[in-house]
Amino acid sequence: MKLATLRRRADALPGASGVARLDRRTNRLVGRLNPGDIAIIDHVDLDRVTAQALVAAKVAGVINAQPSISGRYPNLGPDLIVATGIPLLDNVGGEIFAAVKEGTRIRLDGDTAYIGDQPVATGTPQNVETIAALMFEAKSGLSAQLEAFAANTSEYMSREREMLLNGVGIPEVRTTFAGRHVLVVVRGYDYDADLKSLKHYIREFKPVLVGVDGGADALLEAGHKPHLIVGDMDAVSDAALATGAEVVVHAYPDGRAPGLARVQDLGIDAVTFPTSGTSEDVAMLLADENGASLIVAVGTHATLTEFLDKGRAGMASTFLTRLRVGGKLVDAKGVTRLYRSRISATALLLLVLATLVTIVAALAVSEAGRSYLHNFDHSWNHLVGWVQDLFS
Repeated sequence: MKLATLRRRADALPGASGVARLDRRTNRLVGRLNPGDIAIIDHVDLDRVTAQALVAAKVAGVINAQPSISGRYPNLGPDLIVATGIPLLDNVGGEIFAAVKEGTRIRLDGDTAYIGDQPVATGTPQNVETIAALMFEAKSGLSAQLEAFAANTSEYMSREREMLLNGVGIPEVRTTFAGRHVLVVVRGYDYDADLKSLKHYIREFKPVLVGVDGGADALLEAGHKPHLIVGDMDAVSDAALATGAEVVVHAYPDGRAPGLARVQDLGIDAVTFPTSGTSEDVAMLLADENGASLIVAVGTHATLTEFLDKGRAGMASTFLTRLRVGGKLVDAKGVTRLYRSRISATALLLLVLATLVTIVAALAVSEAGRSYLHNFDHSWNHLVGWVQDLFS
C-alpha cells in the first residue's frame, strides 16, 4: 500500500487533548510530564529510549516539530509510541514553540493541533501502518549511516587519542574503584528490569554505584544510593544530587560546563571532565582508569542497532570506549544470566534438608534402619538427661 494512502488513513485516527508541556530537549521535558499531558518535542529520528520515557510518563499525545523518522535509518522510537495507542502528530515545524505556551490546554484532531477552536499547527498523523512504511523506506539509509559512523569513529580517535590510550585528561576522584565491581546505570534500554534482576548481585558484591544523569534517579527508585553521579546535569533530580554522592560534571572539550552552575548553586562540590564523548563514556573511563575489576553496564548501548538508533556522532566515542575497557565490561543481562545459574544458600539448604528426609525415610522402612533409629533415640534421650542433670 502506498505511503500517501496510509497517511490519509491516519488522518481518521481519534484525537487527544491535554495540558501542553514543551521543550526542545526531550530528556528535560520528560521530568516535567504528568499523565494525560500532550508532549511537544523537537526530536528528529525519535529513538527508542526517549519513546520509552514518553510512554512511561503516560502522555495523552505527542507532537513532534521534526520528522520522527527522517529516512536516514530505521530508528525504533515512533513504532513504540504508536503501538501503545498514543497519537503522534509529526513534522509540524518549529513554529509551534512560539504558538503554544507551557500549561495551555491543547487538542489533537487528525492532522491539526488546536487551542480551543484555533488551529496552531498542522502536520502528519502517524499510525502503525505509516510507521511501518517509513521504516521500510529508511532501511535503504543504513549503509550511509554505517559509513558516517566509521568516519566519526576515526575522527574521535584522532582527537582523543591520548585520553583513550594513556588516560591523559581523566580527572582524579575521591570514589574508590580499585579492585571493585562497578555498576554504571544509564536510564536507557530496559534499565528498570535490569536493576530489578540485579538486586541479589548488588547485595552480595556491593559494587560502586555510578548514576549517569537520570541513572542516579533510577538507582534511588530501585532502593539504592549512588556513590558517584556523572553527566551534564540536565536530567538528574536535586534529590539525587543531594544524596552525598560525588559529582563529576561532563564538560565540553573547551572546558565549558553548563551543568556546573546548577550543582554549585546546590552547594555541592564537583569535578569537571572535558571530553567530546558521552556521559556514559565518562563513567566507564573513570572506573577503568581507577582500577575497577569489573564494569557492569545497565541501560547502555550494546548493539549496532542501538548505536545507530541513538542517531548521534557521539556514539563513535561509546564504541571506542568499549574497546578500551575491553574484557572488564559486561552487560547487565549477561551478569543476570550468570548469577542466576549459581546455587543460592537457600537452594543449598533445601537440598540438604531433602537429603536428610530421604535418609530418615529409608531408615524407617528397613529393619536395620528401625533398629538404628531406636538406638539413636535411646542415646539422644540419655544425652539430654545427662545435660539436664549437669545443670540442675
